[in-house]
Amino acid sequence: MVARDLIGRLLVRRIPAVTLMGRIVECEAYQEDDPASHSFRGMTNRTEVMFGPAGRLYVYFTYGMHFCMNLVTGRDGEGSAVLLRAVEPLEGLEWMRQRRGVADPRLLCSGPARLTEAYGIGRAENGMDLLAARDLFVARGRPVSDESVGVGPRVGITAAAERPWRFYELGNRFVSRRARPGPATSGRGGW
Repeated sequence: MVARDLIGRLLVRRIPAVTLMGRIVECEAYQEDDPASHSFRGMTNRTEVMFGPAGRLYVYFTYGMHFCMNLVTGRDGEGSAVLLRAVEPLEGLEWMRQRRGVADPRLLCSGPARLTEAYGIGRAENGMDLLAARDLFVARGRPVSDESVGVGPRVGITAAAERPWRFYELGNRFVSRRARPGPATSGRGGW
């Protein structure tokens, strides 16, 4: 499953004179039959990238002020993607601080809009092929054991909110939201 397997991988962006790098510590899965997904109502100009091919970056504008980024994960024609919610910043922190206007490293990339702003991602990156790009890509990183990955409901949605499609590294201070108490569930699926 792509969403689970992204935990511990590195999100890397090379910008002239700086490399930004962070460990992915939180993400959420969305698929076409999911009422919370942008792809639920079918392909539109906005969601076209979400329908493949896999490995593309789906960037959308929300609340009239923020960009968020997703890694497209489904087969061509299937509207599936993983929202990148948080990374633990490792390199390029000063550049991220300037972009975000905050000093606390925990506030640089903890949340999907913060993460996108810290990495300088916007409309221009929508559709970028992360499998072929040299300036924005996901690298191997350090695997995180199943025992160290929390699974639970996604954040900030009302439709299909009960689905356990949010994955995060347990105990990592860069995760955007603390989990509600209760046992983790499997949430295994095809994305």
